Amino acid sequence: MDIKKLLVDSHVLSAAAELVIGILIIRFVVKTLRSVLEKSKLEKAAHSLVVSIIKVVLYILLGLMIASHLGVDVTGVVALASVLTLAVSLSLQNMLTNVFGGFTVLSNHPFRSGDYVDIGGQSGTVEEISMTYTRLATPDNKIIFIPNSVVVAAQIVNYSTAETRRVELTVGAAYGIPTQKVIDALLEAAKTDMTLEEPAPFAAVSEYGNSTITYVLRFWVKTGDYWDAYFRVNQRIGQCFAENNVEMSYPHLVVHTDKQ
Repeated sequence: MDIKKLLVDSHVLSAAAELVIGILIIRFVVKTLRSVLEKSKLEKAAHSLVVSIIKVVLYILLGLMIASHLGVDVTGVVALASVLTLAVSLSLQNMLTNVFGGFTVLSNHPFRSGDYVDIGGQSGTVEEISMTYTRLATPDNKIIFIPNSVVVAAQIVNYSTAETRRVELTVGAAYGIPTQKVIDALLEAAKTDMTLEEPAPFAAVSEYGNSTITYVLRFWVKTGDYWDAYFRVNQRIGQCFAENNVEMSYPHLVVHTDKQ
């Protein structure tokens, strides 16, 4: 009987057993990881990437363990892998920067899918947060892809975080009309079923211009009602001004002449 052959066969069988057990363990770890991620606050967009990275790392470690068990010198393999990893990292630097930016966004939660945000001057509803880009849909249905590296560095304004939001409108009225009359008409225009009673609507003179007095109207609504309330009250201002004989001002020039 060839003892050497038996030893080789035993090593092969042992390595095969390690492979099977390792695969089962990896599957269990991945399943547990998915369950943990589902209960976590991490955005779902990151779940698949996190699982994929963990699986790749675990399978690489399993491969190295089996190779070492079979007598293969893995030192050279590890060194080569390190060099290749560095080369790939340098060539994919921008993509990796976006990936790290994606992890930052998904872990810090400056916004979530469905929020209406302004990112560096680009406004829209967040449709998707991937690991490289954040996708926004503008009110006129344009789709904007912003690299996550830009998102992390930009100023972010999230309009959907709070439950309520203040609407602010400015309008001009002609000189000669009592200011209180204009203010009362503005407060009347703000009375809709979407306007919150607390804080109460507020109107006041904000500026005396060359040919108009500028007024400001402020009222609060639920965040989801913002645009509907904005447009409805804007329309009601015109109606209330007409009902109360308040003339909206426009740029004009008054010329006085002296009679000779």
